[in-house]
Amino acid sequence: MARYPSSSYRRRKAQSRRRIYIISALVVIAAVVIFIYGPNPFGRDKDKAVEIPVYTSDEATPPTPEPESEPMSGLVGDVAEPVSEPNPKAAELIAEAMACVSAKPARIIEARDRLNEVLPMPMSRQQRAFAKEQLSELADKWLFSRTIFPQDGLCGSLQVKPGDQLRTIGKQFKVPYEVLMQINNIDRPQALQAGEIVKVINGPFHVRIYRSTFTMDLYLQNTFVRSFPVGLGRPGMETPMGLWQVKSDGKLISPTWTDPTTGKTYEAEDPDYPLGSRWIGLEGISGAAKDRVGFAIHGTRKPEEIGTAGSQGCIRLHNGDAILLYNLLMPGFSQVEIVE
Repeated sequence: MARYPSSSYRRRKAQSRRRIYIISALVVIAAVVIFIYGPNPFGRDKDKAVEIPVYTSDEATPPTPEPESEPMSGLVGDVAEPVSEPNPKAAELIAEAMACVSAKPARIIEARDRLNEVLPMPMSRQQRAFAKEQLSELADKWLFSRTIFPQDGLCGSLQVKPGDQLRTIGKQFKVPYEVLMQINNIDRPQALQAGEIVKVINGPFHVRIYRSTFTMDLYLQNTFVRSFPVGLGRPGMETPMGLWQVKSDGKLISPTWTDPTTGKTYEAEDPDYPLGSRWIGLEGISGAAKDRVGFAIHGTRKPEEIGTAGSQGCIRLHNGDAILLYNLLMPGFSQVEIVE
């Protein structure tokens, strides 16, 4: 006579089938994750807590990790013309970056690198503006603060040795000592203490200026930092396009200046002094800028002229922006590219 399984047996068999289904589903999910992200998807968190190496001033500049993608061409990466429709690939990278920002803890460096990867792509103006805005906000966290994120090839730590000076440390890393004072909250260069750990930046900084939009984009190496509005040369005295370099002796604070068109000399205390707070002299390297002299990036006492073509060819900035650029651009290393 046939025997029918008991109710407890049937329950055990049903539970066993459910376990098999759950395990199978987990295997499928794991396979999909590995296919998309690679065998170690959680290794994508570049900001995880790892030991940050500390360098001393007699060591070579800390090596920059190999980029995950092909380096951008040109001075700081060519930017594609905007397109009318949003770029799906750019949208995907922006979404990944924002997910990194929202993560707990936030993955700041990964978000920065994802957004920076977006910039050379063809995309809509709205996408590019959003990516730059987010990169500017992230720069306040990874660059303009004392925080050092693990695996950030652009910033690191240095242990001060007896006799070290901020000026020589800055030269070692191709950045002005003023920015090292700023990010380390050092009031005076002489206040540097032996044995102290300071944050350093792997320079140099560069800028690209767009004549058509009166904007300047600031980069640390090839990584976008932020944009500034500028004033440029008026018709007949247009700011020459091409590649420039910050002169070795070109950085001055409110220098005496003689107007080449009128011959009038201005001192910093004059009420109509036109140069503002800082002067960053340039020398032409290539293009229409080659061998040109007498041009500079400087502040202005006429902020209403920012965003217009009203200068004699120089690049004008709001005074606060001019001070920031003065603290970032390194003579002999920092380059300025002017494009249409």
